[in-house]
Amino acid sequence: MENGKKISIAVTLAFVVAIGVRVGLIYKANHEEMPVAKNPYEKTKLSADDMVFLRKQRPDSLKDERELIGKTIWMSAGGQMDYYHYASHHADYAHPVGTLEGAEPLLIKDVFEQVPPKGRAVSRISAGEHHVLLAFTLPKSADPKAEYAVPVGNFENGNYTFLSDEIFFYDDPHVLYKHWGPEMWAHIDKHEAVVGMSENQAMMSLGQVITPSSDSTGNRTVTYDNSGHPIKIEFEDNKAVKVTPVAS
Repeated sequence: MENGKKISIAVTLAFVVAIGVRVGLIYKANHEEMPVAKNPYEKTKLSADDMVFLRKQRPDSLKDERELIGKTIWMSAGGQMDYYHYASHHADYAHPVGTLEGAEPLLIKDVFEQVPPKGRAVSRISAGEHHVLLAFTLPKSADPKAEYAVPVGNFENGNYTFLSDEIFFYDDPHVLYKHWGPEMWAHIDKHEAVVGMSENQAMMSLGQVITPSSDSTGNRTVTYDNSGHPIKIEFEDNKAVKVTPVAS
């Protein structure tokens, strides 16, 4: 019996020791500093440009698009859209007037449909069965009463497709990006490239047709087509450090 007690006590002590070790390990595990999960967005900083709210209309019918008549909108897709003389619901596709530039205001006069010719006229907006175009004036041009037209969508297989939301600002970009300051906006409105510009500012000024040297936005060299007058800009920390006209 005495031997039985000794064995029992020994087993009990071993059990207590085992429990003690286990409790100790649990305590250690619960009180050690555990690796903290990293928030992938923790270091993401939004710039003032990122905080700008750009309204979208999302038109899906001619009725929706006609709501633009009488309103002023501004070019976002600078350097991409050819425009044409307009008269009597007809665009003169054969003779492009030029290319609409960034931040340029357009006063919308009409929305109409027309079958486009092949070639350059359908390089930005595919032909479909016919184009949808906006007729407009350019209030800040030398002839603010002259009327022009630009395609903004098409009709095909019973459906309309509109790219107005991608082509235009529905609010004045001078107000949306007022944090750029009047001096920078003065250069942009003259479509000039200057040292100190950000990539967004340069694109607003020179257009969206670009050839970048890499995907590292803000730290790369970008060549802007600039409506056939290319300009190369070197950026560091999203600031232009060198501006060079390129022989075309």
